[in-house]
Amino acid sequence: MNKEIEDGTGTAKSAALGEPSKAHKKASTTPQRGDVAKKGKPSKRAKSARKSPKRPHKTKSARSGSKTKKILDLLKRPGGVTAKQLMQLTGWQPHSIRGFLSGIVSKKMGLTVTSTRGDTGDRTYSVRA
Repeated sequence: MNKEIEDGTGTAKSAALGEPSKAHKKASTTPQRGDVAKKGKPSKRAKSARKSPKRPHKTKSARSGSKTKKILDLLKRPGGVTAKQLMQLTGWQPHSIRGFLSGIVSKKMGLTVTSTRGDTGDRTYSVRA
């Protein structure tokens, strides 16, 4: 009779003398779950290995008539544009305006956004044309 006894460490030991326990099986040579996804699709790990190295950001032009194009046009005018004007134009919350200027305009488009506070306390943003 071959019984397994748990020794308190979470591993099972074989009760029969001279038999190795099931915990000491040879490692499998089949692909593991992280190596190949279901239905033969490469996993995220495999996809990331294929990606080309990151290239520096290129300034993309916005489509005409889009909010991005309207915002860029206002930012490029002399004196810039206030945060309130941007909120009225887009209908966005103040945190969304700041996130757009930081993430899209600064990081993705590679433009330098300048922020100044006027005498009235209004925040003004501008970009060099």
